[in-house]
Amino acid sequence: MGTTKIWAIKDSLSRVLDYAANPHKTIYSDLRNVLHYAGDEAKTGGAEKACFVTGVNCSAVTAFDEMRSVQERFGKTTGNVAYHAYQSFKTDEVTPELCHQIGVELARKMWGDGYQILVATHFNTGTYHNHFVVNAVNMWDGKKFNCNEGVYWRFRALSDELCKQHQLTVIENPKGKTPRSIYFAEKNGEPTTFNLMRQAIDYAVDHSLSFKEFKAIMSDQGYVMNLDENRTYWTIRSVNSKKCVRMVRLGEEYSNQEIQRRIYDNSYRSAWQRNREYYADRKEMRYFQPKRIVFSGSFKRTKKYTGMYALYLHYCYLLGKLPRHHQRKPLSPEMKEAWRHLDRLSDQVRLISKRDLHSLDDVGGFVKETDSSIREIAAARQKIYNKLRRCDDDDKRTELLSRRDDCTALLKQLRKEKRIAETIIEDNPKIKENIRIETQALNKAYGLDTKQKHYKRSYER
Repeated sequence: MGTTKIWAIKDSLSRVLDYAANPHKTIYSDLRNVLHYAGDEAKTGGAEKACFVTGVNCSAVTAFDEMRSVQERFGKTTGNVAYHAYQSFKTDEVTPELCHQIGVELARKMWGDGYQILVATHFNTGTYHNHFVVNAVNMWDGKKFNCNEGVYWRFRALSDELCKQHQLTVIENPKGKTPRSIYFAEKNGEPTTFNLMRQAIDYAVDHSLSFKEFKAIMSDQGYVMNLDENRTYWTIRSVNSKKCVRMVRLGEEYSNQEIQRRIYDNSYRSAWQRNREYYADRKEMRYFQPKRIVFSGSFKRTKKYTGMYALYLHYCYLLGKLPRHHQRKPLSPEMKEAWRHLDRLSDQVRLISKRDLHSLDDVGGFVKETDSSIREIAAARQKIYNKLRRCDDDDKRTELLSRRDDCTALLKQLRKEKRIAETIIEDNPKIKENIRIETQALNKAYGLDTKQKHYKRSYER
């Protein structure tokens, strides 16, 4: 089962530091970095400690020098200087020798005799996979490789063809692309949309005696199910979302047949007992009486939080982040998923408190002021760089380097604060929507009238 991917490599030689002044901080180009990564013996050494690196139309040892000389000969050393691709196989399906053999065959079929390619076989992820580093410049006519969408489909088709020739499995109906951040979040068990759906379904299946109860429990958890027998795939969606997800996308154990089997396999007694405990918990929640606390002091003299800071305090409370000594658990799927972004939320709260930002207009003004300060400091640092080039006095040079480092540190801080402020503007509508959704879930859980009127908070003005 071979999976493939290909992407461009940009050159960074323009950012190389002065070799003579500081040879230990030499920044190699991205081409050299990716060649070093592909040929890294720590990754290419498998269980047999064998190193499989082959150069196609070039030598594996001098691949960088040969590729670079071709680019310099045709005057094409900028832009996309190389392409990095990979081909991965199913665990325990291929030997390292076969994996590398297929990789070399694929490189020759894909790029022929016109391009220089380094093919390396890795085992560092637990599965054998090939890396391809392709020179973007043709070694004969100097034309750059046009990596369009058709190239990817051809690369995948050739990979599938070679897999079939060697009696390896081929993905007949590949799934859509999953963002890298979501993929690793799900792999680590973080509360993503799909992970929360899986947890809710597992809980509902374990506490259900029928599909009617299954749908009721899923509804209590904030999900709407479509379990029509005439549908090929059952679907699930959040009660606050319009987009449905096929349950089979959550995994094979969440297909129509598996859900039916799991519900029917519940023994009547144990399932009935768990079902009774579930509704006892819901009943206890419905008649929950808040603890009465006597306040000593005057509300008129109590400091009131308003604006953005009040919004974030309320959001952290509904999220379960505050108060620390008695954290609640959010009820809505949207609020549960928001736990993944606590670090981002904390940065925003600290900036709001530090810069005394009361509204979105204040945040927008802060972004403009910070952007202006960044330009001024960057211009001042550039002047210092210009003086450094003409400075021969060691004492003066030390002073200029110190001023340069101060400017760099300040630029780093300002750019970080600007990025956080931009996320505040970006996240504000989502935060307000999550608050509305969680409030509805609370009203439903505690049996309150969702249509009752509430006083508008100061941050909504």
